[in-house]
Amino acid sequence: MIRATMLLVFAVAGTASCGSRTEGLDTSKIPDELRTDYQVFSTKCSKCHSLARPLTANISDYDQWVRYVNRMRRQPGSGISYDDQAHILRFLKWYAADLRQKAEEKRNPSKTAPSASIPPPVVGHIPEPALGQDGGT
Repeated sequence: MIRATMLLVFAVAGTASCGSRTEGLDTSKIPDELRTDYQVFSTKCSKCHSLARPLTANISDYDQWVRYVNRMRRQPGSGISYDDQAHILRFLKWYAADLRQKAEEKRNPSKTAPSASIPPPVVGHIPEPALGQDGGT
């Protein structure tokens, strides 16, 4: 009886903590055009790790993002398709640009930088990086 009660308590606690996984990201700041991209990012990327992992990766180079997401897509059970990868990359490209803009505004508060532009959708297939460009995995 006690064991069943403990299992129930853990199940309820686990369910209560499984709400929206924003992990400090103010989703109200995400432009409407990127909402679907963010949804794919948050759903797919949170399957294997916290969203904080990519959001704090401090990557600003698009090619580095491609290598990063390619590596994640190839992980067993990731469930990330090439189409998903395009959405994830579009969101991460915007997010990295938004972070750079905020950092610049902190350094130069007198200058008001224009809003981070929304990257165009990725069209077609995103190529695999050449061997050795993604750390060998």
